[in-house]
Amino acid sequence: MRILGLSTVPSLIGLLAIVVSGTPAQGDDWPQFRGPGLSGRSTDTALPTKWSDTENLRWKTALPGPGSSSPVVIGRRVFVTCYSGYGAGGAADDQKSLRRHLVCVNADDGKIVWSKAVAPVLPEDSFRGFLSQHGYASHTPASDGERIYCFFGKTGVVAFDLDGKQLWQTSVGTGSATSGWGTGASLIVHQDMVIVNASAESGSVWALNKKTGKEVWKAADVRNTWCTPAVVQTREGKPELVITVPHEVWGFDPATGKKLWSAEVGVGEFPIPGVVTEKDVAFVAGGRGKGGGSVAAVRVGGRGDVTNTHVLWKSSEYSPVPTPVLVDGKLYCLNDSGFAFCVDAATGKQVYRERPLGGGAGGNRSTYASMVAANGKLYALSRTAGTYVIACRGEYEQIARNSFASDKTDFNGTPAISNGRLFLRSNTHLYCVQASK
Repeated sequence: MRILGLSTVPSLIGLLAIVVSGTPAQGDDWPQFRGPGLSGRSTDTALPTKWSDTENLRWKTALPGPGSSSPVVIGRRVFVTCYSGYGAGGAADDQKSLRRHLVCVNADDGKIVWSKAVAPVLPEDSFRGFLSQHGYASHTPASDGERIYCFFGKTGVVAFDLDGKQLWQTSVGTGSATSGWGTGASLIVHQDMVIVNASAESGSVWALNKKTGKEVWKAADVRNTWCTPAVVQTREGKPELVITVPHEVWGFDPATGKKLWSAEVGVGEFPIPGVVTEKDVAFVAGGRGKGGGSVAAVRVGGRGDVTNTHVLWKSSEYSPVPTPVLVDGKLYCLNDSGFAFCVDAATGKQVYRERPLGGGAGGNRSTYASMVAANGKLYALSRTAGTYVIACRGEYEQIARNSFASDKTDFNGTPAISNGRLFLRSNTHLYCVQASK
């Protein structure tokens, strides 16, 4: 493990080229969880390495309440969800006071353009246990450039136009997850559909018409998963919808919701990380240590039980919450136990496993946000220890650790990248980080 001196950063960063495939962000829109293609990658080259309350902070904006969702960026506007009332420090015993908010912020100056509140469908899960760690706004919105789609659990999927007009609202169930842990899978847009993992609400994955909100199909018996699914192309160029479920990964026909295949990959009982894709391979993660989790690679395109034919490898590494990011043939992740790890995407062999320096120990390093990558660097946001900037190469090199001393609340949302800016959200504020000219 090597920690870089600040004087060596510019020359080393210039040597670190990212070679990626898929559809990384081109410095513009970041329309969903982990950006274009759910990749977590950007070709942006202008992001700063260091920031604080007084350095490289373009603006910060107070939000109506907390949330664990990630910001998304469409044009010059940033969208983020949060909640107020019940569970957010107000009207603690009255669920009727709960409100979900979709907030639209000007990306240039941080001013709120508009904010819309959505009343809850009750009763909600009680604000306690694991649910109190992430709250009632944990799903990242998604946009097709014309509309913004929000998932609010029992309150359903709500669509707005980009000026804040509500277009439709559709229920996808009002059930509860195991042990009342709440819900948090982010929705995705595929062709003319919004696809929603409503495992907690109805034990189902839903596809809704993005213009009307009407059901296109529903796949039942999908339980105890918080995974954000992804669409993967087979070798023949056919799309398949892939999602992790307890211990396994499943493939569906995204046009009909028909289940096509399954594979046992050891991701644990309650998988949370999203699916990472590269060509016709799906990379999945989940679980916890000591045999209770894994990172695995599965080739899509099979039929039936493909455990013995399509599972390419399984690693003993694991990630309970954050989704890994794939860059130049390697999978990187800062897991919720505070360890940064890297595995080879072709073989699953561990490249490194290190604990970042600074920010305290143990739970102070716990992480819900997923890593994002740009310009040879990984940005790994922990809940309370700040953002670790790590060199994107086959050796652990910590470049910096940045935090806002004025904000002691949790940072749970995955960062967004757009036009040379890094957008971070805490339980109180939305931040725009940009290199000073």
